[in-house]
Amino acid sequence: MEERNLVVMDIGTSKIALMIAKVEDDSIQIIYYRETPSGGIRHSRVMNPNRASVAIRDAIRKAEEETGIRITQVIVGLPKYKIRQVKATNEIPRDPEVFITEEEIDNIKSMALNDYPLENPESEILFGAVAQSFSDGIDFQIVENDVIGMAPDRLDSLFALFIGQRKYVKDLRLAFHKAGDICVSREYFTPDAIAKAVLYDSETENGVALIDLGAGVTSVSIYYGNIMRYYASLPFGAKTITSDIMRECLISEDLAENIKLAYGACMPEKLQTLSEKVLIIQSDKAVASKQVPVKYLSEIITARVKEIIEGILYEIQESGFADSLRSGIVITGGGANLLNMANLIKDMSGYSVRAGHPKRLFTVSDESMYDVLYDTAAATCIGMILMARNENINCSVPKDENADGDRTDGVQEEPETIITGPALDENGKGNLFGFEEPEPAPRKKGRWKDIIGNVKKFYNDLNDENV
Repeated sequence: MEERNLVVMDIGTSKIALMIAKVEDDSIQIIYYRETPSGGIRHSRVMNPNRASVAIRDAIRKAEEETGIRITQVIVGLPKYKIRQVKATNEIPRDPEVFITEEEIDNIKSMALNDYPLENPESEILFGAVAQSFSDGIDFQIVENDVIGMAPDRLDSLFALFIGQRKYVKDLRLAFHKAGDICVSREYFTPDAIAKAVLYDSETENGVALIDLGAGVTSVSIYYGNIMRYYASLPFGAKTITSDIMRECLISEDLAENIKLAYGACMPEKLQTLSEKVLIIQSDKAVASKQVPVKYLSEIITARVKEIIEGILYEIQESGFADSLRSGIVITGGGANLLNMANLIKDMSGYSVRAGHPKRLFTVSDESMYDVLYDTAAATCIGMILMARNENINCSVPKDENADGDRTDGVQEEPETIITGPALDENGKGNLFGFEEPEPAPRKKGRWKDIIGNVKKFYNDLNDENV
């Protein structure tokens, strides 16, 4: 496959991260990565498409100016909040004289994505489907690698289906349309993308909880037997910590964020000499300076982080895999950088905990980029690059190939052909991994039935991040 550029964007509550990678075959070279302020985003979803489009346009323009390329399409992550999980089975009669092939398993996965009837197709959309196990009617809980080569007269499959809000996806696309002539070529359900970037095979095999600590959403993904078994999200994250500092210290949000990044820490009892320091804050010339002990700052942060961890541990218990996490917990996302975060989670949970830094699966065009790319905050972008590298996508053209100069304000027509990501048509159908569907082959249609309804959410009614 010829050399091409992949452009991914992680649209977050506090920042927009844009990454450009030059890909040829399996080789990945990251040539650009920047984080810019976000706008119009709440709980990882576009709440104000017009404001979000301004932030998206600014991020793209900066990338184009620095790299000298014209970005024509992007790869983005789907919203992480308000996703419900459903378990469903599919029963398919088959010819017992024919061995099960990998292609047959792929067709079953496509059936899960294309044929499952949503309860509310007007308001919901299928983000993805993950095969949990298979059965031939005699043996149960057969994994995918073992079922290939068998020759049963029937094949039952158990899937975990992840269903999100259609409006959230609509608003995401609207923001990019408003931002200019940018096509969204793929939309990925990000838990698997992040897992590709930070988890090792031994961890997903033996059981691990992957915690993505974002600004507006904290997500929990459970892996066991190399399969994602459970996903849940909490409607608060690191931004609630910033809000607490802002209110307690009577300072602006921007100043509170900077103080958190520079001096923020959990567990004041472990700060040693740092706890003796006092911050003198002069936020306005007309207002007297404030003195904030670092120990008091840590107490504010720790109180909120404990609430977040309690929500995480609740979801781990709800997953049914709390006793199967032999590899413990891996934390990633911007919130994972908070000092003593891993230690506090370990103390409260009893699990081993490590920070999930992106694995060294790429090169860079500038050695100075390594530090920022191996930060936990870059995991989502790198994961989406890894998922898209085998796709036939080129997200850019040389600037001189486009004559219209500045971007328009969303008035251009949509391209005639768009290779879509998961669940992009009007019926909520699509593909979890974002690849283009093959020509449908004749197949026997299975019978779907729900076995588990909506997963109860401990925090589902919390719509305000300042809890």
